[in-house]
This record gives sequence, C-alpha cells and structure tokens, in this order.
Amino acid sequence: MLSFILRRLLQAIPILFGVSVMVFLMVQMIPGSPLDLLLPPDASPQLIEQMKEAYGFDKPAWQQYLLWLWQLLHGNLGYSIFNGAPVADELFDALGNTFVLAIPAAFTGFGLGILLGVSAALSQGGPLDKLLSAIAITGVSLPHYWFAIVMVVIFSVNLNWLPAQGMQFTGVPTTLAGFKSMILPVITLSLIPMGVVARVVRAAVLEVMSQEFVNTLHAKGLWDRSVLLHVMKNAAPATLAVMGLQFGYLLGGSILVETVFNWPGSGNLLNLAIFRRDIPVMQATIIVLAAFFVLLNLIVDIAQALIDPRIRR
Repeated sequence: MLSFILRRLLQAIPILFGVSVMVFLMVQMIPGSPLDLLLPPDASPQLIEQMKEAYGFDKPAWQQYLLWLWQLLHGNLGYSIFNGAPVADELFDALGNTFVLAIPAAFTGFGLGILLGVSAALSQGGPLDKLLSAIAITGVSLPHYWFAIVMVVIFSVNLNWLPAQGMQFTGVPTTLAGFKSMILPVITLSLIPMGVVARVVRAAVLEVMSQEFVNTLHAKGLWDRSVLLHVMKNAAPATLAVMGLQFGYLLGGSILVETVFNWPGSGNLLNLAIFRRDIPVMQATIIVLAAFFVLLNLIVDIAQALIDPRIRR
C-alpha cells in the first residue's frame, strides 16, 4: 500500500508542473495589459517602463514563468496588482468561504445522489426508476446560474423567505441568518453532483447485481439487506471516483453561482480577477484550485485501493 501511495504522489508532480505551465500560458494570452488599470491614459513611456519593471513584465515570458514558479514553490503567491494586498491572504480567505458552501453541498448532493441511484436500480424499469432517472437527468442538465436566478426570484423576491445575496456571517455560521444565507447557494451547487452521482450509482449497482456472486449470495439464503451491502461495496470504487471529481468541480466550478449570490469565495475572487486583469490573483487561484483537484484525485485513488485491493496492482 505504501508503494502505491508513493507511486501516486510521484505521478502528481508532473501533472502539477504541466498545470502550472498551462495556467501561465493561458494568462499570458489574455489581451491587454494589467497595467492599463493602474496607469493614466497620458502616462509617459518612462512611467510605463518603471511599472513594467516593478511588476516584472519587462522580462521575457520564460523568465517570468521561472520567477513565478520559484516564488510559488516557496509559498509566495505574489501581490495583487489591483490593490497591492498579498494574494495568499485574499485567496485563502476566499477558499474558506468556498469550503463553507462546498462541504454541505457535497454532503447534500452525494447523499441524495446515492439514495436516488440505489432506489432507481432496485426498481429497474418501473415507474419509480423512470421518475428518479428523470430527476437525475434534470439535475445534470439545468445550468447552475439559471437555476440560481430562479431560486432567487422565487424564494427571495416573491416569497421573501431567504436572503438573495451576501454572506451573513464570518467563518462558520452560528446564527439563523447565517444558515439562511447558505440555503440557496448550497441547494444550487448540490444539483449537478446529485444528478451525476445518481446516474453513476444506478449504473454501478445494476452492473454488480448482474454478476454471478449476487445470485450465489441469494442462493445461500442471505437477507436482501446483506446482499445490498455487498453490492454497494463492489459499486463503491466507481462511485468514489465520481464523487472526488464532483467535489473538485464544486471548488473550481462555482464561479457563476458565487457571482449570482455575491458570495465572497474563490470563484467570485477569480471572476473579479479576470475582469480586473489581476494576473497574480488569477494565476494563484487557478493553480491552487488545480492542486486541490489533484489532491482529491490522490485521496480517491487511495480510498479505492483500500476498498478494492486489485487496484493496487
């Protein structure tokens, strides 16, 4: 098992290196200069050169990348061009706010997805299966931002039950107003994971139930509940893989949802950085989210190997 973990760790290094190269190149391809927001329209050539030198934009692209990578490896994410604040402070505060939404959204989406998927598989071909499959497909198909707007219109504008925007707390919610401000974004974020997990669980459970060992367990007189536990254990590796990917998407793919609800998370921070052309914030946010994604895949691989020893080979 230790050799399996070490092998996965070594495989993650070139992936992160490739991601850093892609992030740097993509940011460099953005039209315009971030200094346009800082310099007056009538700025002199001398002032422009001084600002480029101060932010390192006077160097060739490959030197800028090596300098950025060196600082990144030493934990220095740089400083925001827009406000001069350390990027690390802004980013990790925003990530904390994103986790406040992502964790309950993951529990909600994964829990409902497993419940819907297992129920649909056990009633294969019946009316319940068709209904639950339709719910899962709807969850996958609905755009996040459109559903978020509809939720705001219904529950905030028309019914006035829940706040439309904003984070009504700092850190962890401890008041009713704080919990109420989380309800709409959590439901919106959990919609797609619920649909994806439900579809995967249904397919995985049906595949396992079609295998010979399930008939053998029934022939030995095991209760249906015991047989279902064996089926779920064998379906778990595929489900875990999808759940890990979906949690990564919750962290990195919540830009539009956080923008609609004005939630000060990493997605909203990245959206603002794109509009401001704040290159240090953009680069740091994307590379940190990518690192979380790689870490989640590593954790999922280890969990799968613990459940199914065949994966370690």
